[in-house]
Parts: sequence; structure tokens; C-alpha cells
Amino acid sequence: MSTKTFTVPHARADVDAAGIATLTMQDAGVLNILSTPVIDGLREALARLREDDSVRVLVLRGASERAFVAGADIAEMAALDEPKAQRFISNLRDLCNAVRHFPVPVIARIPGWCLGGGLEFALACDLRVSADDAQFGMPEVKVGIPSVIHAALMPQLIGAANSAWMLLTGELIDARRAQDWGLVNAAVPRAELDGVIRKLAEGFAALGPAALRQQKKLLRRWETMSVDEAIEDSVAEFGAAFNTGEPQKFMNAFLESKRREKA
Repeated sequence: MSTKTFTVPHARADVDAAGIATLTMQDAGVLNILSTPVIDGLREALARLREDDSVRVLVLRGASERAFVAGADIAEMAALDEPKAQRFISNLRDLCNAVRHFPVPVIARIPGWCLGGGLEFALACDLRVSADDAQFGMPEVKVGIPSVIHAALMPQLIGAANSAWMLLTGELIDARRAQDWGLVNAAVPRAELDGVIRKLAEGFAALGPAALRQQKKLLRRWETMSVDEAIEDSVAEFGAAFNTGEPQKFMNAFLESKRREKA
């Protein structure tokens, strides 16, 4: 199948004929570290991918197999003062928000270390699939800073007690515990990682693109609403789906398949 490719500094994007996009962090060291140039490159690539209506699903990965992202650049952060620190973390926040609000599902491919700012980056994704020997942690307190920005997603995702343990101790957890806690959706043997992610991505690519984008948008909106508000909010979206032609296409295909089974 044909693939569209573009590169920007520190990032390469590939979109195949099925609409499966892969964004690869490049030239970020053996542990895929988030420095300001790397963050800027990823933000630029995400902005370009966002404008591509052929994209059905996005897989985030690093060029190095040793990590998803092993954190933000400590060498860069060690030289910061307060104003520069706020600019640095705001830039990382904006990168994570670009993923969180990306219009289609985003899958984090986690082959190894996923630490600190890298875990925040992963938390911004919709789904996280890791190798079963991956390691996770929020070790910021061990280098004199709090875990911030998208670490705020952790209590709702894995509970207050587990979040407190990770954020206050700075200790690591393995992939099995990460899956048990709900930090990752699946932890699989490393040799199966790409196959599992590909199958998941192909499943997304086979769905109606308008419905999938609606569902992602609703998930983000519901985070700021009460349950009653979210229920009411969804009524108009359900009606709007019937303007896309997708319900008619997929429902009639389903009914036709049932008729063939009975024939």
C-alpha cells in the first residue's frame, strides 16, 4: 500500500493507505528524551497530521526501542530559572494537549522505559500498549520538582491511592502492575507489540471516520461535565451522526449480513 511521509526536525510521520498514521520521535537520544527542540518538532508534526482528513488513527512511538519516552531533558531543565521553567513546561503541556485533543484515537507504543514527562505524554494518548517488560514511573520528586501538567490525569485513571504512591515515592512499577492498575490497556510480549498495535489500528481504520471523531470529541467534553450534562450533551451528537451517511452505510451492511446468514 502507498504511504505518505513527511519529516520535520526530530519527527517523521507516515500515513498509509488505510489512514493509519505513525509519528516517530527521531534524534532524541537512545531513550527518546523530550528536549525543547524535540517537543517543537513533535508539535509541528501533530499540527500537520491534524489537517490530514485521511488519518483514521495515530500511533506514537520513538525511534529507539529502549523507551517510549524516558522523560524530559534533565540537562536542559537543570539550567532553568522560574520564567524559563514555566515556558519549558508550558511547551510540554501544549504538546500533550495536541495529543489529547487530536481528532482521532491516539495509541502510545511503549517498548521500554516510560518515565516522567514521557508518562505524561503517554497519559495524553487514548490507549497505551506496552511490552510486558516495560517500566513506568514519575520520578520527578527525586530530582527536586513535582510531577505536573498531565500527571493530573492519573487519579481518575488509576485511583487516588495508586497515584499518590507513584507521585510521592517516585518509585517504578512494572508493566504487569501498570496493566492491573489501568495505566496501560495491554502489556504484551515485546515480539508481539507491533502486531497487537497494528491489529488495533486496523480496527480503528475500518470504522466510520466521522463516528470515530465524534466519539473522541465526546470523550473529551464529558471530562468537564456532570453525568447528567454529558447524557444531555450526547443527544445532539447522535442526531448529527445521521447527517454523515455512516449509520445508514454500516447499519444496512449489518442487516444485509444477517439476511445472508438466514438465507
